[in-house]
Amino acid sequence: MAMMTKKTPARRPTMADVARLADVSVGTVSAVVNDSTTVRARLRKRVEDAMAALDYHPNEIARSLKLQQTHTIGMVVPDVANPFFTSVIRGVEMEGRERGYSVILCDANNDIEEERRQLSILFSHRVDGVLISSANFHAAEDRLTRRRFPIVFFDRTPLGFRGDAVLTDNLMASYRAVRYLIELGHRRIAILSGGFNYSALADGPLPPAGPRAARIEGYRKAMQEASFPISSPYFKQGDYKLAGGYQCGLELLGLPEPPTAVFSCNNLMTLGLMGAITERQVACPGQISVLGFDDFDWVASFNPPLTTVAQQSCEMGRKAMEVLVERIESPVPEGERGQVIVLEAELRVRRSTGPPPREGRS
Repeated sequence: MAMMTKKTPARRPTMADVARLADVSVGTVSAVVNDSTTVRARLRKRVEDAMAALDYHPNEIARSLKLQQTHTIGMVVPDVANPFFTSVIRGVEMEGRERGYSVILCDANNDIEEERRQLSILFSHRVDGVLISSANFHAAEDRLTRRRFPIVFFDRTPLGFRGDAVLTDNLMASYRAVRYLIELGHRRIAILSGGFNYSALADGPLPPAGPRAARIEGYRKAMQEASFPISSPYFKQGDYKLAGGYQCGLELLGLPEPPTAVFSCNNLMTLGLMGAITERQVACPGQISVLGFDDFDWVASFNPPLTTVAQQSCEMGRKAMEVLVERIESPVPEGERGQVIVLEAELRVRRSTGPPPREGRS
């Protein structure tokens, strides 16, 4: 029986190996690796050829410890499966490549404890800064700013936040969307939202807790300006999930006096709502108009194509990365207020909205 021999792992090439093959000093190799301008072009070419021949790659971890910079940023999103965040991530990576930064992506799954765990992982990896759309409106900023760490919030900001952020003007976007439905002749307009109860909507100002509250506030502002009642049965909490949108859609369609239009505050709830409308064989927009928040490739493929509020999601990611790199390279003095970039949204009218049915007109 033949004896099995244990294979010795192949030794990784070192800087000394590169120096021997290129017939230069280790110092010259180090200068090339660190992109020093003092190395002549002829020597640089010899070193680069030797590195390629040996498949040599610098130890980036060791370099980052020496330079105190990793050129890596962390990004925490609440739901990586949501197409809105997919588009934001694309913008972040595009800008990061141009500026020489890599991105470590973390999905918090809308869970505060998971978000805290992901942040700890990013700190242990010595990222240079963090982009975050936080699931926690109260504590995320404290955990990060106590470290005096470069952070930029996008899409969502904590209560009382004074730092850097890139946001959509959600209130104005929702206001214009609902005004459009009113101008079409709708009076019975429902809203699919999440996270707030009806009494908060009807009885007083909502807390400034990110896009959810702002979108509800835009709905209320438009309805009150038109002197239209805000009816409890038309205020639904779909929790920003597909299943929630579907269930709320069934409930709205089952009302004795269903709404003639629905404003859905995010893409997943809109998908669920359209599923309920299709299942119940309700004509859209003949019997009910649908206007959703967030615009992606798939909305134009619906039957009918969906009228939506289009956020500048990719631009949001690009701007957030741009601001973060500025903060990493030129920190803001302690106590100074950061910059908040507010992006406008666009109403894209398609065929899912139209005038209300005759019996829906007042």
